[in-house]
Amino acid sequence: MVYGIAQHAKRDAGVALTDGVTAWTWPQLNSLLNRAVNWLTSLGIEPGHRVAVMAENSAHTALAHLATTYAGLSVVPVNYHLTAGEVGYILRDGSVHTVLCSARAAATVREAGAGVAVVDWDEFDRTVASNSGYSDTEPSDAIAPAAPLYYTSGTTGLPKGVELPAQMFPGGASMVEHVEQIRASRIRPAGKHLVVAPMHHTGPITGVRGLAVGTPLVVLPKFDAQATLAAIEAHRIESSMMVPTHFSRMLALPKDVRERYDVSSLRSIIHTGAACPVHVKRAMIDWFGPVFVEAYGSTEAGTVTTIDSTEWLAHPGSVGRALPGYQLTIRSDDGTVAPTGESGLVCVESTTGHRPSYHGDPDKTRRSYVADGVFAIGEIGYLDADGYLYLTDRASDMVVSGGVNLYPAESEAVLRTHPSVRDVAVIGIPHDDLGEQLCALVVADPGTDPAELVAWCRDRLSHHKCPSLVELVDVELRTAMGKINKRQLREQYLAARQPDPVHR
Repeated sequence: MVYGIAQHAKRDAGVALTDGVTAWTWPQLNSLLNRAVNWLTSLGIEPGHRVAVMAENSAHTALAHLATTYAGLSVVPVNYHLTAGEVGYILRDGSVHTVLCSARAAATVREAGAGVAVVDWDEFDRTVASNSGYSDTEPSDAIAPAAPLYYTSGTTGLPKGVELPAQMFPGGASMVEHVEQIRASRIRPAGKHLVVAPMHHTGPITGVRGLAVGTPLVVLPKFDAQATLAAIEAHRIESSMMVPTHFSRMLALPKDVRERYDVSSLRSIIHTGAACPVHVKRAMIDWFGPVFVEAYGSTEAGTVTTIDSTEWLAHPGSVGRALPGYQLTIRSDDGTVAPTGESGLVCVESTTGHRPSYHGDPDKTRRSYVADGVFAIGEIGYLDADGYLYLTDRASDMVVSGGVNLYPAESEAVLRTHPSVRDVAVIGIPHDDLGEQLCALVVADPGTDPAELVAWCRDRLSHHKCPSLVELVDVELRTAMGKINKRQLREQYLAARQPDPVHR
């Protein structure tokens, strides 16, 4: 990867990486990167060792991901919002050697007491960025990249480590080979790329890899709707990776604020992380133009389907068709392939030999396969006659009420169409007679009547699919990547259940 940056540094003295506070030109980035790699080697960290990166979005965070990758280390991105106990679990489970982090995260890591070396950005600046004692010459010996270890978000239980194989890109290419394939093509690298999502997730790291093909990177410390629009205009951003929550928050800005910014430079926005409501995506296409590419998959399997704006307008609600190298099937719990149009487990089989597995958990790995080589992503969906995939729910969200399988996504989709509803999560809660019942936690405009929401849902959906309880809440329902953690919401609801809900 550094090879591409080194070559670009010879012909471009412009800014390669900036976060609004720090800005490095291509020559500076190349020098810093080589110095950081030589510094990591001097610490006795050997190729294959695991090094965690735990920090808020910044130029330093991007540099840390690049340096660890080029040094042949296994990168373990860690969410800086986690508690010390959660961080300690990941560091011990992943056998992490060293943590590169911000000053804020360093305090949490030390509290975790996992017995790992901790290097924060202040120390990095003192020992590397401002110290000529480490060579800025590219290491002469090529080092094979190590498999990164990503931890799942935990929306279906304790985080599980997923070791991404070296050969997981199209055609069985490694990440370095994939970058070289992009460079060798005659496709012009995209212009400036904007990072707004947290860099402890796989999606935003795509932008960091873009540096290797000459794509300048602009990093926002966190997502803010108006700041994102301002950055797009100021930097003439051409690409970004977002989640549907980002879209909803930009659309929620007053019309005069939205119209204040020029977004005409945009060429491509990849969105992932969660299903995007149809009305939200239509509104974004109307605003930004047909620049959206939806990417669906999982940390374990990678991206398995994509769909661009033109395709999506012809197949609204779909997440696309399988990419080359993947075969999609819909299966029942016993592994039987379901007929076209029938819902079941979304399963994927890789023709490149990639077999997802969970670090240190062979039982979970085994349970995730419904047939030899056929991995269940963990969501419910169906394929239409043209091979387009439509999602209806996560398998773990299914609620069994009175012996009937209920999928909360159906009622959530209906409730989201109500003009007063900002967000909704439908969960299953205990019921003395039925076993479970549906409960809707709704973020809505002030003055919204829960009874009106019950009627809205019953008018548009079979009654047995509608929530029995509706409760208005004023808390954020989603994680930083736009996902709804149903398990956590359910635990919080049951632990502090003093509602005055409306029964249907």
